[in-house]
Amino acid sequence: MTSDPIPDPARLTAWVHGDVQGVGFRWWTRSRALELGLAGSATNTVDRRVLVVAEGPSAACGRLLELLASGGTPGRVDNVVASWGAPRGGLDGFVER
Repeated sequence: MTSDPIPDPARLTAWVHGDVQGVGFRWWTRSRALELGLAGSATNTVDRRVLVVAEGPSAACGRLLELLASGGTPGRVDNVVASWGAPRGGLDGFVER
């Protein structure tokens, strides 16, 4: 079984499941993403997940993904489902939605 290589730069899309709303998770994610030089957003969804979209160097996106799943976040992360793609551009900074 082969997997496609992660493009560089990359676009990370991560669905974070758990107790991640109302606990400062999006603010924490934004802070980590900006430290890593990434652009994108962290958005609450109606089903209580947080959707994280980040673009930048693939190594930095990979590090953000590691941090999201690390157990060192606000709240409780049960699962992170991620996908990778080529950056689409048009992102300015990193915002909470």
